[in-house]
Amino acid sequence: MNNITFAIIKPDAVNNNFTGKIYNHILKSGFKVLSAKLIKMSKHQAQNFYLIHNDKPFYNELTDFMSSGKCMVLALKKDNAVNEWRKTIGATNPDDAREGTIRKLYANSLAENAVHGSDSSENAKKEIGFFFSEIELI
Repeated sequence: MNNITFAIIKPDAVNNNFTGKIYNHILKSGFKVLSAKLIKMSKHQAQNFYLIHNDKPFYNELTDFMSSGKCMVLALKKDNAVNEWRKTIGATNPDDAREGTIRKLYANSLAENAVHGSDSSENAKKEIGFFFSEIELI
């Protein structure tokens, strides 16, 4: 499973018409897209997806944001996928992200940082399973 990761193109990036540019960045970075779909998360879905953060002060703001508009969820494949995706997206705070990373190019702020990336292979598997059935992973 270490060759698969999960990504979300968040509502801010979709709203700013960056979906295609980010998708292209994914492909140019050598990832294969196993599945992708445009969704509108409900507040309940966002709360369940980010349940791991429910005791953090940013939880309500995060779940409000993630349920505020459309986003694209993706299952990606590449050798060492989790680490490679995290390098590709850059630091959580776009001010700290390396030049050329997705967050440096397309994020608005720490709260609206354009993309989500799994932090481990174990979480990638859980996150993919949250949004995709096995039959959707091509």
